[in-house]
Amino acid sequence: MSVAVAHQGSPASSLPLKEAALEALRRDTGLAVLHVVDTLDLDKTEALRAGVSDEVRKILTSGGHEVEWTLHPAAGEGDVAETVLRLANEVGAEVLVIGARRRSPVGKFLLGSVTQTIILDADMPVLVVKDPA
Repeated sequence: MSVAVAHQGSPASSLPLKEAALEALRRDTGLAVLHVVDTLDLDKTEALRAGVSDEVRKILTSGGHEVEWTLHPAAGEGDVAETVLRLANEVGAEVLVIGARRRSPVGKFLLGSVTQTIILDADMPVLVVKDPA
């Protein structure tokens, strides 16, 4: 079992990654970083692994803790939400951490929400982290 986090590789992914790492520490389990990309490019995957490693290390060393983590990249051939949920099930996630951003009421009406789909379709508890800014 592990804590899984959907990671985008953007600055907005920092807060969900931090919360997922802390949740993994609380649960005394590993951290699975799920990253959906357009195509699986070995160079991009290694650069992402290095960047995520630095982020995780920074978060954990501030608390003096160590957590094992793994990167799980996947090509988003279809729906992003489906890919994230498939990866979360593959790693045996006991909880899935995702980020959320503010959308206007019209945006919610017109566009499907990856976050909403994940929350409704997940087989495990979902922790949604929203940046207060």
